[in-house]
Amino acid sequence: MSLMQSDLRDIPLLLRGKVRDVYDLGDKLLIIATDRISAFDWVLPNGIPGKGKILTSISIFWFNYTRDIIENHLLTVDVDSYPPQLKPYRDQLEGRSMLVRKAKRIDIECVARGYIIGSGYKDYIKQKPGNGKINLHGNILPMGLKLADKLPCPIFTPATKEKSGHDINISLEEMARMVGKELTLKLKDISLAVYTKAAEYALKRGIIIADTKFEFGFDGERLILIDEILSPDSSRFWPLTSYKPGVNPESFDKQYVRDWLENTDWDKNSPPPEMPQEIIDKTLEKYKEAHRLLVGKDIDD
Repeated sequence: MSLMQSDLRDIPLLLRGKVRDVYDLGDKLLIIATDRISAFDWVLPNGIPGKGKILTSISIFWFNYTRDIIENHLLTVDVDSYPPQLKPYRDQLEGRSMLVRKAKRIDIECVARGYIIGSGYKDYIKQKPGNGKINLHGNILPMGLKLADKLPCPIFTPATKEKSGHDINISLEEMARMVGKELTLKLKDISLAVYTKAAEYALKRGIIIADTKFEFGFDGERLILIDEILSPDSSRFWPLTSYKPGVNPESFDKQYVRDWLENTDWDKNSPPPEMPQEIIDKTLEKYKEAHRLLVGKDIDD
C-alpha cells in the first residue's frame, strides 16, 4: 500500500513537495519521503508502494559515502532518537524519514553532467559552433556529440529553482550574479567532486550516472549538502550492460511512467490518469534494482 501523504496532525507542516513532506521542528526539520511519483511536473494520483523508503535508503548511503567531500544535513534516521512528539507516528516514519539540520537554502539547482542527455542535449544541438566547438552554458564541448554520448569530462550546468514548471538552465556568469563568484566556483567544484566520486563507484556496480542535481545551504557559516542526493528521482541512472550512444538509454527511474503517459491521450495540462498496475510494478522493480546494485542489499532486507 502506498503512503501518498503523511499526516502528523500536531506537528507544523512546512511544505509538501512533489514527493517529500517537510515538518518544522524548530531548530530541525523532519523530511518524509512519500510514495508519490511525478512526471511532466504533475503528481500522479496513485503512487509506487515503498518508493519513499528506497529513495531514503539510497540518499542515506550517498550522504555517508560523500561526507569526506562535504558535510550534509543528515542528523539521524533512527526513529527511537526522534523527539518524543514524533513517536506516535512511527508507522509513517520508519524507513522513509530523516531528521535533518535546518539550513538556509541556496536557490540554485547544481547540476553535474557526465553524459549529454535531456535539456543539456536539447541546448547543445541549438548552439552554433565556433572554431569547431560548442559553448554549452560556459562549457566548451566538441561538435558532433550524439544523444547520450559520454562527455570528455563532467560539466557543471546550474539552473534556477522554479516554483512551477521546469527549472531554467543558466550560465556560470548568471549564477555568479545571483549568489556571488566565490560561492559559484565553490559549488561547481563540490558538485563535480561529489558526482565524480559517485559515478566511479556506481560504474563498478553496473550503473551509469548520466547526470544529477544537488542542493546546498548554509548551516550558520558552514556550507552543507541538503535535500536528497543521487537518487533515481534526482538523477539519470542507466544500466551499463545496455548503454549505447545515439539512442535514449534504458533507465532505473520513472521512465516507464513517462513512456506510458506519452502513449495515453493525456494533454499534460490537466490532472494525469491513474497508473495501471503493470506500470507500477515495472517502475518499482527498477527502483529496487537500483537500490540493490548501489547499496549492496535488497530494500526488504
